[in-house]
Amino acid sequence: MSRGSLAVWRAGAAALAACAALLVAGLVLGGSVTEKVIPGLGDAGALTRWGLPVSRAAMDLLSALTVGALLTAAAFLPVEGGRAAPRLSRDAVGYLNAASWIAAAWAAAAAATLVFTVADVLGQPVGDVLTGSELSSYVGSLPQGTALMVVVLLAVVVALLARTTTTPAAAFGLLALAGIALLPAPLTGHSASAANHSTATTGVALHVAAVAPWVGGLAVAAAHALLRRDRLPVVAERFSRMALWCYVTVGASGLVNVIARLPDPRELVETDYGRLALGKIIAFCLLGWFGWWHRTRTLPAVADGRPGAFARLASVEAAVMGATMGLAVALARTAPPAPAEPESAVKSLLGYDMPPQVTPVRLLALGQFDLFFAALVVVLGGLYLAAVVRLRRRGDSWSWVRTASWLIGLVTIVAVTQTGIARYAPILFSVHMAQHMVLNMLTPIFLVVGAPATLALRALKPARVRGDRGPREWLTAVLHSRFLAVVAHPAVATLIFVVSTFALYFTPLFEAAMRNHLGHIAMMVHFLASGSLFFWVLLGVDPAPRKLPYPARLLLLFVTMPFHAFFGIALMNMSQALARGWYTSVDPPWGTTILHDQHTGGAIAWGFGEVPTFIVLIVLAFQWYVHDQRQARRMDRKADRAAKAGGRPEDDELAAYNARLAKLAERDRAAGEKDNA
Repeated sequence: MSRGSLAVWRAGAAALAACAALLVAGLVLGGSVTEKVIPGLGDAGALTRWGLPVSRAAMDLLSALTVGALLTAAAFLPVEGGRAAPRLSRDAVGYLNAASWIAAAWAAAAAATLVFTVADVLGQPVGDVLTGSELSSYVGSLPQGTALMVVVLLAVVVALLARTTTTPAAAFGLLALAGIALLPAPLTGHSASAANHSTATTGVALHVAAVAPWVGGLAVAAAHALLRRDRLPVVAERFSRMALWCYVTVGASGLVNVIARLPDPRELVETDYGRLALGKIIAFCLLGWFGWWHRTRTLPAVADGRPGAFARLASVEAAVMGATMGLAVALARTAPPAPAEPESAVKSLLGYDMPPQVTPVRLLALGQFDLFFAALVVVLGGLYLAAVVRLRRRGDSWSWVRTASWLIGLVTIVAVTQTGIARYAPILFSVHMAQHMVLNMLTPIFLVVGAPATLALRALKPARVRGDRGPREWLTAVLHSRFLAVVAHPAVATLIFVVSTFALYFTPLFEAAMRNHLGHIAMMVHFLASGSLFFWVLLGVDPAPRKLPYPARLLLLFVTMPFHAFFGIALMNMSQALARGWYTSVDPPWGTTILHDQHTGGAIAWGFGEVPTFIVLIVLAFQWYVHDQRQARRMDRKADRAAKAGGRPEDDELAAYNARLAKLAERDRAAGEKDNA
């Protein structure tokens, strides 16, 4: 074993020991490994009480390492081969092979967690669960069991495909797949039972999505430094930039999670859950100091050819991160304080009490904070304005109309996700339909007119390393990809825009999405994405695989919009309510009948289509006019150049066209004289 490999194993053992120490301390202090006697429920045994958090900690660490190895291969290490034939470097391929083995171990840890979870829920020893039929019977019925089974399957897919992947795009695809596999397990824990479970669920998702690349990226970057591999300055600098955003996201989402579970600050010191959370906050602040030291001290040292400073500090930071993850697993096994008052059935479904009778003023003033869409608006608005500022500082111009259009689109998102509309949408189908129409048919128009891809291509700088792929190169590759060429085909985009609406509402998918907060977010994101895709093809501001002529765009608009009217008419004529089980559970005492409210929603869908159609017609007319003016100016410039070059008719399209007409007229005159003779 080489000296570098020995150092990697030594640093890994230190991080693992720190994780184990804090895990054991947290479990003991939180009381989650103490035997509890509950009448009517058996004891799963000490093996389950200790095995479940240990296997969960192993699953979290291995998932982070998998993401870190894939992230290093796909993004931290420069791409080789140039634009013509991009390929991964030898070190990147090595990290992909390592990710394959780590993902296989991740799948095994998830399978062990699944067994221990079933034993813990049923209160039976692990041996009885393995030898009986309980495991196969309860995996599909328990949310935790289903989530862990999904994790096992996705981790196995990553492990198999990582052995054969050699292209940057495929590596990014595996990274996305691993990122998806991170979410099911934590989202079926305490987040689903918090007082404000919608905010807690989104907070946990953001928290996990930021922790895994941060922890895994640091571990792989430290190993890269200890092994004295090439391109360490590039790897360290790229990790540092990503780690800053991860740190901010982890801090913000962690604060949201603590507030959702501990509304009273005194519970931070008066409860076991609060004290463990306080310890995690202290560890988070310590990691922030490490990050500051990295940026100010070790990155310049690496640039000066002294990788040892980075390797030593990164190894210590990895140990602190391991301890923090052990504490996080112990925190997840500790029950948060019970609410002071028992919540109602409606609050358990919605996350908040039944609002008062709906009025226009309450639809606007009665706010409902949605963390996911609030974060989405902040990110989209911040990135767009930062790009505009970069262009301005560089001396380039950018249309204020496009900026205003983008901001108006974001305001419409806020209007239907952060106001009383969002509070009443899960209760009243009519309000939900208004929310759907805005996100699907109004917001995308303003976002597409904002031309975000064009702005990004102008504002982003080319990759520093020649032949590498930075954000600008990746955006260009996506715009020229075969996948986008298929999805952005007018026929495909139109089918997604139209058919998905009917497929959602007239199948059990709608009720399933309403009953699950993540499903509800996915539904609204689909509305926004499918509408953006359709209007991107229709309005064609940004670069696209194909550009439709303006008459074809008008035809596509007039062919597509009536389908939403048909959808509204279908809702108005239905005699059975959609998602009856859900709307019966949250039926307000002051509301009308469920079926009548559905008919009102159908009327909204039927009448709303006139508004986006009118806006699109104005935009298309303006674009058509500007296009014709640009074409006329181009022809005039070409005619002027042809005149200056000697007046050759073949260099002037207008002159050539006139000469062709004159020739045809002369031929007709000659033919007429011949007939008269």
